[in-house]
Amino acid sequence: MTPEAERARTRKGGRRARLSRELVLRAALEIADEGGLEALTMQRIGQRLGVEAMSLYRHVRNKEDILDGIVDLVFGEIQLPAADVDWLTALRLRAVSTREALARHPWAVGRMESRVQPGPANLHHHDAVLGMLFGAGFSSAGATHVYSLLDAYIYGFVLQEANTRVNTPETLSEVTSDVIERMAGDQYPHMQRVGRELMIAGFEFGSEFEFGLDLILDAIEQLPKTDDHVNAHGTTAKGTE
Repeated sequence: MTPEAERARTRKGGRRARLSRELVLRAALEIADEGGLEALTMQRIGQRLGVEAMSLYRHVRNKEDILDGIVDLVFGEIQLPAADVDWLTALRLRAVSTREALARHPWAVGRMESRVQPGPANLHHHDAVLGMLFGAGFSSAGATHVYSLLDAYIYGFVLQEANTRVNTPETLSEVTSDVIERMAGDQYPHMQRVGRELMIAGFEFGSEFEFGLDLILDAIEQLPKTDDHVNAHGTTAKGTE
């Protein structure tokens, strides 16, 4: 159990804390982090907290309610747009923070935008990001395009990063050397070239995240920020006249 969860479970004097929704959700978050959502059951949560599984229903309705709650905890870890930086910097910091949070909670990839009963941290996060984009001059449709583009990139990269076997220079060298050795002659010359050159450069897959992020942010910065830029269907309003 993490130190945070252990502190939450005890009061001053070392006595066990009264069971609460927060304790249930923190225990559920630990289990999901350790074994994925398939490991998340009422029985395991009860065992983690030292209580009967039935007692959990006083604080959570069902597993979907737990998923709503632990997704909300993940949203609570993501940095909100700061008021003391420009909007592009705020978008960048938020993207990096989202990636870091999802790396800590890989089960959450694909779940962040799936909740039909979003919690307060979830709602506050979305509202803050939209407010920042409105402040930058985007319309509702424009802000939605920017938000969707960035999240598609972030979630897609994290998913790929979690499943790649070559996420460090060491694993790249090991895997690529084996692949190149098994390639017959000059059948795949371009792949062999890339593999060798990346090994020499000490390539690290994770560094690609900020490279791609900066390309996207550069493009976003060039977007017009007027209400007639895009309508809800993604076409220019002038083009529909």
